[in-house]
Amino acid sequence: MTQNPAAALAALPRLSRADGTPVRVLVVEDEPTIADLLRFPLQMIGWDATICADGLEAVRAAREIRPDVLVLDRMLPGIDGVEVLRRIRAFLPEVPSLLLTAMDAPQDRIGGLAAGADDYVTKPFAMEEVLLRLHRLVQRSGITSQAAHELIVGDLVMNLDTHEVTRGGDPVALTATQYQLLQYLMENPQRVLSKAQILDAVWNYDFGGQANIVELYISYLRKRIDAGREPMIHTVRGAGYVLKPA
Repeated sequence: MTQNPAAALAALPRLSRADGTPVRVLVVEDEPTIADLLRFPLQMIGWDATICADGLEAVRAAREIRPDVLVLDRMLPGIDGVEVLRRIRAFLPEVPSLLLTAMDAPQDRIGGLAAGADDYVTKPFAMEEVLLRLHRLVQRSGITSQAAHELIVGDLVMNLDTHEVTRGGDPVALTATQYQLLQYLMENPQRVLSKAQILDAVWNYDFGGQANIVELYISYLRKRIDAGREPMIHTVRGAGYVLKPA
């Protein structure tokens, strides 16, 4: 299991429930170390994570919190994850679920899916994969509203409606062209962008010998975004520029 899913967290779209409250996820896992590894990244992406260590406790918690998605260990004390799913589905018939298990034989995977699980991940797992699969389950469920009007890379946030930009919660003042350049970088996080690509995307035509305008505006952005902080805008010699979470 990976213990540093920062890159995946930065790239994931921010989700919330239709009323703007956090997505509620019920994690049923009896191994404390794994439960903690799941809890932290879920909280980092803004979800409200409830952890239960046994099946009966999980059923009671589900009645109280009405979760939006379930993460279920297959092997649990008391009743197993499949039975937990069956009981919760009796009063939350549409709640999506992801099974976690060390049982990786084909018949085990098929059995879990046949029992009603929407997805299945075997241990040891990559946290990035779990997060991505949960996002897809929640998006398909229709209970969320995606913050499609925001771009988020690390602690850098751009509101596409208001044109407000913040880093670490602090406002960042940008000119119109600086904003367009930053938007292009944020739409392509961790991807090296050449000067030609940037010219075409931001200025919409070939500047020919004036490609140094990209260097100039990257310099402006660095003064606004990176000054006094761990840098996010990096030069890749001979290739271009890349924006990465700090």
